[in-house]
Amino acid sequence: MDRLNLYILTFNCARNLVPTDRFASHLFDVLPQSDACPQQSVAPPELLVLSLQEIAPIAYAFLGGSLLVPYFDAFRSAVDLAVAKRWSDDDVKYVNVATKNCGLTGIMVFARSDQAEKISWIETAEVGVGVQEMGNKGAVGVRLGYLESDRGDDTVDLTFVAAHLAPMEDAVDRRNEDWRGIVERLVFSKEGPNGGREGMDETEEQDESAALLQDPRRSQSGIFVPTSHLFFAGDLNYRTSDLGPTINDRARFPQLNADSDSPVHHSQLLKHDQLTREIQAQRTLHGLTEAPITFAPTYKYSLEARLAAAEGRQDELKEWKWAKNRWPSWCDRILYLDLPPWMQEGDQIQPHGYDALPLFPTSDHRAVALSVSVPLKPISPPATANPSDDIRLSPPFAIDRDWHSKRAAARTKELLVGGLAYLGLTREGNGLLLATTLGVAGGWLVLRSIFEG
Repeated sequence: MDRLNLYILTFNCARNLVPTDRFASHLFDVLPQSDACPQQSVAPPELLVLSLQEIAPIAYAFLGGSLLVPYFDAFRSAVDLAVAKRWSDDDVKYVNVATKNCGLTGIMVFARSDQAEKISWIETAEVGVGVQEMGNKGAVGVRLGYLESDRGDDTVDLTFVAAHLAPMEDAVDRRNEDWRGIVERLVFSKEGPNGGREGMDETEEQDESAALLQDPRRSQSGIFVPTSHLFFAGDLNYRTSDLGPTINDRARFPQLNADSDSPVHHSQLLKHDQLTREIQAQRTLHGLTEAPITFAPTYKYSLEARLAAAEGRQDELKEWKWAKNRWPSWCDRILYLDLPPWMQEGDQIQPHGYDALPLFPTSDHRAVALSVSVPLKPISPPATANPSDDIRLSPPFAIDRDWHSKRAAARTKELLVGGLAYLGLTREGNGLLLATTLGVAGGWLVLRSIFEG
């Protein structure tokens, strides 16, 4: 059976511009090599998805529009560089078919240029689960229909969600509530044929507040729908302990080159992973599956580790350099919804690689990527099925009927907070505030001299 190849990557950018060249040189590290020639990659995937957290400083992320363009453009450039390097002998290019953010969380979907026309439709969604439901934490989604063939209208439906949940070791319940908020309020709406929102020109599309002018009476669909695949990627922030580390705990931190049966091998710490525990208890990420984790924790690396990465000395380190105030944890994860039971046996989602990229100097997280393929075959709704057969038919939480008004209210708060942060925390804003203050003071002096004269 024909298959659709996907490459999904999640990265917490730590509110910094991504180092384009470094990122490009490792972007496709998890893509399998060709069996026939180990020096060559397998065929480039049809779709590339980037889940991005902490994509920019809060002022830029909340105000959006042109302020975010340099941050997204850096990833576009990185993709172009990575593709040119990986498939230098082929005319391979990627088209950015969807880009969206909710506050500090963003998603970018790229299609291989020779496959882009097979994307029949696109829907997007956003939800904040941070303070006052703002987007300092939250999720953003892209759902698209990929044509099964050139001769029909049937599509393989794919839902990609980028998420960033609550931090800290003791915030397990908060993270579970964030998941619930995403299921209840991440509701998808249509986009135009060019990936923009229907009925909007390019200027309007860049206006973040315009996203809230969508007609809330559209057919509502959350992240679980009977006909769609689902991939959920992000800094989910689940840790390896319910309490922060003590001084004595640091001796238990994973060590580089430890034997697999050693108490400081990272596999021993993985046994205490909160996300695994909470999924098994059916308290979060209901129905989702993850490929086996064989890589080291992706968070939290120390400043020393980041400096070594900046200077190219990572290979010289004889131990992993962890931050002392956080348990090393697998915060950055990519999960997926397996095929429903009514699909034919033999049709499977096949992970081909799941690993972490090297540490980049701009972040204390390591990026994680998943190379995966799905059958190039639409998921048809079951003719007869018990809702308990699959999470698609019986989601863990119902859609919040007030999702639209709640998001609109939160967006207003984001613009207010973003404006204040821009004035107080950025050079441009400081300059604008100073110029305004001087202008007002100068005007007052002129008026006083006129009236006193």
